[in-house]
Amino acid sequence: MFTTAEKDTIPDLDFIPDLPSRSANPFMAPREPVAGSHRVPGDKSITHRVLMLAALAPGRSHIGGALTSLDARATARVLRLLGAGISALRAGSTISVAGMRRFAAPSCRLDCGNSGTTSRLLLGLLAGHRFRAEVTGDSSLRRRPMRRVTSALREMGAQIEDGGRDGLPLAITGGRLHPLEWEMEVPSAQIKSALLLAGLVGNVSVALRERAVTRDHTERLLRHFGFDVASRDGVLRFAPSGRLTRFELQVPGDPSSAAFLIAAALLAERGEIRITGVGLNPTRIGFLDVLRQMGATVAVEGLHTPFGEPVGDLVTRPARLRAVDVPAAAIPGIIDEIPMLACLAARAEGVSRFRSVQELRVKESDRLALLAGNLQAIGVEASVDGDDLMISGTEAPLAGRVVTAGDHRIAMAFAVLGRGRGSRVRVDDPDCAAVSFPGFAGALRGLSG
Repeated sequence: MFTTAEKDTIPDLDFIPDLPSRSANPFMAPREPVAGSHRVPGDKSITHRVLMLAALAPGRSHIGGALTSLDARATARVLRLLGAGISALRAGSTISVAGMRRFAAPSCRLDCGNSGTTSRLLLGLLAGHRFRAEVTGDSSLRRRPMRRVTSALREMGAQIEDGGRDGLPLAITGGRLHPLEWEMEVPSAQIKSALLLAGLVGNVSVALRERAVTRDHTERLLRHFGFDVASRDGVLRFAPSGRLTRFELQVPGDPSSAAFLIAAALLAERGEIRITGVGLNPTRIGFLDVLRQMGATVAVEGLHTPFGEPVGDLVTRPARLRAVDVPAAAIPGIIDEIPMLACLAARAEGVSRFRSVQELRVKESDRLALLAGNLQAIGVEASVDGDDLMISGTEAPLAGRVVTAGDHRIAMAFAVLGRGRGSRVRVDDPDCAAVSFPGFAGALRGLSG
């Protein structure tokens, strides 16, 4: 029967707003016209998944266009410790992965850095291996809930030692797994993918009842290798009917990274930009619907579908934005883009409301508290009403210090918002953008052509 996973939260963070000085900051720039054709780094979600599948596919696979950020390097690092041969992740280079059918026991802790995707998907992979492995991460990752994954893996037969904590570090001893039927209380592609990967390595069936549609990269990749993955009446079913083989793949641009450049273009004075080769998976581009409701024009051109993933160009220009009311049902599909959408709402006419965004509290930071607190600190009226985020748009110049808590999406969202003419917004840790978007500051400056 289906079992319900637990729901967890972490405490709100404190804020220390102050007015900045005009010190050097790569994000402090006047609003300018935009122009040209641009590319964004490879899709983060796809990069994690193809590295993991390549590590388990006998033979040598080749991956082009992969993200080379800190999170992606964390995945490559732990896979090397498990025996996979993975070449260095360098921008513009093709990654070579010498895979194997089964992982080898690691000789040290598996450090996932700041990457929630790495840690949760890794737990699924380890559940089907008959050795003990310790998994940890940085201070931010150690605060993120893991029982939403480990409870289901225990049900499948994995042994988890977590010291009674809901988080890292923990130790997992895998083994012979049982088929799983599980109700996912929290809509999450990471949880879903971890359990599907456990079914893959454990060679057992998995049935997951989903409350909302979440990104489906794992399902598309598994289908490519002949596995039976189908969703019907809210239940996603996996059968271990396929076989991993070596492959060659070009990772498309990350739509979540593209969202920041699109937002900068929407807030510019004039011009038009094209972002080429972006992944347009329907479960990843819900933010485009929100932008269109806000009055933006974002066109999709050159659509094609290699390796089961839609890819195309996004073309946009400046727009006068209006407030939006985003329903709870839409939130799982735009969870990574909410920081950027919230910052755009700060420049939209009227009061915007993002409903039931409590999942923001357990991301890389407490994003809900950070968004409200940082918007207030730079002069925007914002508040948290229960689990909803409310923002009143303003045309006034903005000034203040943004506390990122090391969160890459907070840093990039406020970097874009701070480009307005007359604004003086200081991001306290701009370098954390490298977690998902290496070279972000240069990409932002390059929009002016």
